[in-house]
Amino acid sequence: MQKRLRYMRGPEMVHNTLLHKQYAIVATGGGRLRWGHYEMMRLTIGRKMNINTMFATWRVPAPWQPITKKGQGQRMGGGKGAIDHYVTPIKAGRVIVEIAGKCEFVEVKQFLQQVANQLPFQATVVSQEMLDEQRVAEEEQDRQNENPFTMKYVIQNNLSGCHRWLSPVDHKWFGKHL
Repeated sequence: MQKRLRYMRGPEMVHNTLLHKQYAIVATGGGRLRWGHYEMMRLTIGRKMNINTMFATWRVPAPWQPITKKGQGQRMGGGKGAIDHYVTPIKAGRVIVEIAGKCEFVEVKQFLQQVANQLPFQATVVSQEMLDEQRVAEEEQDRQNENPFTMKYVIQNNLSGCHRWLSPVDHKWFGKHL
C-alpha cells in the first residue's frame, strides 16, 4: 500500500463532534496511532476512570493501514519491504476517546491530559463548552477581520509568486492544516 498521507492531512469532517456532549481527547494535528498507543490509552483510562459513574467511548477504528519496512542491513533496491505493523491515520479535529457519565471536568482532565501528552501527535482535552466557545471565537474572528489580505486571498491570487513554493496541501487548505 502507498503512504497515502492525505489520510492524515486536513481537517476531520465526520468525527469532529462529541456524541455524549461531555469530555474528550481531540487531535489538533495529524498523525498515526499504533497498537501500543491503543494499549496505553486503554490501560491508563481503565485504571483512572471510575467505572461505576463514568464510561468511555472509543471513536477511532482499529489499526488497518499497513506500514512496510525493510530489514536492517538491506541494500537499496529489491522491491518494497514486508509489512512491519498497522496504523490508524488521524486527521486534525478527530475525537479520539470520549468520557461521559456522572462526572465533572476536573475529575477526568488529569488522566485525559496524561493520555493526550503520550499520543504521537498534538492532542488536547476538551469539554463540549470549550468546543462551542472555540467555534464561536473562530466565527467571530473571521467576521471581524478587516484585513483584505487573508491567507486564502494571498494564495488564490498568487501574491508575491507564492505558487512556486506552496505545496498542493496549502492550495487546498490555505495554510491552515498541514
